[in-house]
This record gives sequence, C-alpha cells and structure tokens, in this order.
Amino acid sequence: MTTRPINIAVLVSGHGRGTNLQAIIDACEVGRIDGAVAVVVGVRDDSPAMDRARGHNIPAIAISPKSFASDAEYDAALLKTLRDHQVDLICLAGYMRVLGQSVIDEYRDRILNVHPALIPMFCGKGMYGIHVHEAAIARGVKVSGCTVHFVDEDYDTGPIVLQKVVPVEPDDTPETLAAKILPVEHQAYVEAIRVFAQGRVKVEGRRVRIHTPAG
Repeated sequence: MTTRPINIAVLVSGHGRGTNLQAIIDACEVGRIDGAVAVVVGVRDDSPAMDRARGHNIPAIAISPKSFASDAEYDAALLKTLRDHQVDLICLAGYMRVLGQSVIDEYRDRILNVHPALIPMFCGKGMYGIHVHEAAIARGVKVSGCTVHFVDEDYDTGPIVLQKVVPVEPDDTPETLAAKILPVEHQAYVEAIRVFAQGRVKVEGRRVRIHTPAG
C-alpha cells in the first residue's frame, strides 16, 4: 500500500484546453486524490494547460521535442524532469507523442492515459479528439464512453484500469457526443488516479484488478 501522498506529473499537448489537468488538480486540492500535481510538462510554454498549472503555483516546464537532435535526447530531458520532481505517476492529458522506451521502462505500470472511447473500439494511431467521435457516430454505435488505461509501447494498447459508458442518441453529432463524454472522462481519470494512489491497483498481464479496501 502507498504510505505517502503521490507526486503526479501531467504531460499535456500544445493546444488542448487542459480540462483533464484541471480535474486532476481540483481532485488533489480537495483531498479526493491522496497526492499532488508536482509538475506539468508541455511541448509549448504558452498552451492553456500550462497557464492552468501556473494559476495553481504548479511548475510548468516546456520541453519541445524540436529542440533536441534525437528522440533519445528528448527522452533524457523528460526523465530528468520527472526524477527532479520525484514523480510517482505520470498522467497523459492530450499528450500526442508515443513515450520513449526509456521512459516506459522506468515508469512501467505508472503511466496513465484517458481515451474518449471504449477501447478496443475507435482507438490507435490517428484516433484522437473529434476523430474518435466521428468514427463512433459513423459506425452507429449505441454506446460510447471513455477508458483509462496504462500506457505501453503503442497507442491505446496498455492494460485497462476502468471504463465508463455514455449512451449515443440518434440525434447525436460528434460534437454533442464529445461534450457528453468529456465530464465522464474527468470522473474516470480522477477515480483511476485515486485508487492508484491508495495502492489498490494491481496489473496482472493484460488485466488490471482494483482491490477493495480492507475493512
């Protein structure tokens, strides 16, 4: 079991609104998550998510992959930042890069991502943002939702921690479906981080078990 509050790093995109980051920050501040966001790492200094971090006095560090001669150098800079802030858990929030092998190896089963669909549906390379909801509407599914999963070497293939379901109505558009799923993403992500911080998450191969607290 975890014996101290966890330090969380949130990796963000250059253009996202930062709402998943905000949900994590809020949950930490009210004690729903036994931990704190120790650092936010982005690829641009001026993104909305970075502004949200600074508004809560959280270090916001821009590490642009374009500034490095190789992916290995970028990965080394990212790892140094994570180590400097004694990070226990990495949470991806719109982060679009596949993490390097060195980062995955050091943080295996300690990297979470939230995807706006029920994996294995509508996931993989190129399936992000509104594209996911366009695919769901085009396929005519009756339910969609979101998935929180651990991150491995490929897109959206890591062990699933939890999923939440949202009904798809006949008159839904990609935009209305996205709007319905977003708050559910926030709930699911916070819940997954909460049980991780409690030491209740165990990865068994491709499966994740969430243990019930004793007592």
